[in-house]
Amino acid sequence: MRLMAMKRTLIGFTLLLSVLLCGCNAAKQTSSTPTPTPTPTTVTATIATGNSPGSLVVNPNTNQIYVVNGNSNNVTVIDGATNNTTTVAVGTLPGPVAVNPNTNQIYVASFNSDNVTVIDGATNNTTPVAIGAYPNALAVNSVSNKIYVANGDGTVTVIDGVTNNTTTVAVGIVPLIAVAVNPTTDKIYVVNEGGDPQAGTVTVIDGATNNTTTVAVGTQPGGVAVNPVTNQIYVANQASNNVTVIDGATNNTTTVAVGYFPLTVAVNPTTDKIYVVNEGGYPQAGTVTVIDGATNNTTTVAVGTLPVSVAVNPNTNQIYVANQTSNNVTVIDGATNNTTTVAVGTQPGAVAVNPVTNRIYVVNQSNSVTVLTP
Repeated sequence: MRLMAMKRTLIGFTLLLSVLLCGCNAAKQTSSTPTPTPTPTTVTATIATGNSPGSLVVNPNTNQIYVVNGNSNNVTVIDGATNNTTTVAVGTLPGPVAVNPNTNQIYVASFNSDNVTVIDGATNNTTPVAIGAYPNALAVNSVSNKIYVANGDGTVTVIDGVTNNTTTVAVGIVPLIAVAVNPTTDKIYVVNEGGDPQAGTVTVIDGATNNTTTVAVGTQPGGVAVNPVTNQIYVANQASNNVTVIDGATNNTTTVAVGYFPLTVAVNPTTDKIYVVNEGGYPQAGTVTVIDGATNNTTTVAVGTLPVSVAVNPNTNQIYVANQTSNNVTVIDGATNNTTTVAVGTQPGAVAVNPVTNRIYVVNQSNSVTVLTP
């Protein structure tokens, strides 16, 4: 059962960080003004990791990167200034990871040991916290210092970041895929697959009370992302080829058609653009659907083959899509939707951005991380 649940949720390991930074509106250009050429993104380093690296997360405050190695039962900690690495042991078959940059604590959920390893970012000392069965996704509210772990047994474990004490909240069927937090409203959004062929749901947890509300979404929902500025939540529905937009104030929903088999989603809160990764049906090339958050109008951008993850740098308005079978990353210019391609390692998966250093980190199944610099 653990292997089946794990297989159905590999696509959910996408720990996608959105950092709210100020952007600059580009001045309107006249016909006589040449369009500036974007700085090309280049590979600056390849860093060895443990076996089967899956997810990763960046702490922009400390410039440390945490890569979870599923078959090594450990985490590779990369110093972003030097690219030196340290290895930290965690639980059995670790998967999702999240960070609270305010407290410098890192949280790693392990599927087979049913616990979360809390890593102290200052010392790399660890503390295990027992949770529900088959944890598959987690997210941190850095304001309330609460950690939310979605477990395959139909529960969410809430960890108090100060004490590591836990509370259990019942949610929907198969909450295996994803969880996201709006720290502004203190609402938590847990994606419940619902059990094929049933339509899925999202359980909305009130962080102040742990009371829940259920919102219907599409079939086989997967990735979820929040725009804390507009209080809109975006859920990618894999089997219905659309995105459910939840109004965080009312829980009313709108459906936006996207490409074939949308896997993951990320938001640029500065531009109010949403980026939905569509698998496209291998061996066809995938696409990214760009949703205008103000109108829900869409634009389609071609990417590589079998795209599986996306990360946004709101500081530079660049979007990075990891294409697993074409072994590259598509870089989308958020202002123009023009693209460039950068070769990385074998079977790239998760991707994360440090918006302070503007470096991009791509996990490869060749047991490495590719570092990109624009």
